[in-house]
Amino acid sequence: MTALTLPRVPHVVLLSGNTHRPSKSRGLAEFLGDKLAERTAIRLTQLDLIDAGTGLGSAYFRSQLNQEARGVLETIEEADALIVATPVYKGSYPGLFKHLIDLVEIDALINKPVLVGATGGGHRHALVVEHQLRPLFGFFSALVSPTTIYASDAEFTEGVPAHPQLLERIAQAVTQFAGLIEARADASAEVEGSVARSATLPLVTTLRA
Repeated sequence: MTALTLPRVPHVVLLSGNTHRPSKSRGLAEFLGDKLAERTAIRLTQLDLIDAGTGLGSAYFRSQLNQEARGVLETIEEADALIVATPVYKGSYPGLFKHLIDLVEIDALINKPVLVGATGGGHRHALVVEHQLRPLFGFFSALVSPTTIYASDAEFTEGVPAHPQLLERIAQAVTQFAGLIEARADASAEVEGSVARSATLPLVTTLRA
């Protein structure tokens, strides 16, 4: 009897660019992850920038990272997909967040779905998601989801996204993102299936006179 092989559940990492907890960027990432889990089968891991510890800022090169910071970096690289939410300070994402992404291997995010979002005090920062976060992950040849999320302080209630228009945009973004994850999972399963079938084919030898 052949053992039943269950489909592999995609691992989605929630990466928040905050240096304290609780935070609205963490709340946004967690909310997006929960909504995604309602839409498709996934495994979630939540990371904050603060989880990398002080060793991140003191490392000029990847080889100088301590175990704590290296663990965060490797979890990002090994994920099947990313949900990224970062606070915006003075028109941009935090420098320490960029430092973390600078240390990601150049080919680690190729074809991986990424949903980007940001939080800020007001809507004057809203274009950060399109002008900074989308190009940042586009550089890595990641599959950045079409709809991005920006949420201002006024759109949260007790740390949770609550404004009707924000919730509508989140629903649209999550639907698109789930589609990217499912399509990538299906493609991977098809490749693995082809390899498995090839391994079971009989070896045919052609004799020539």
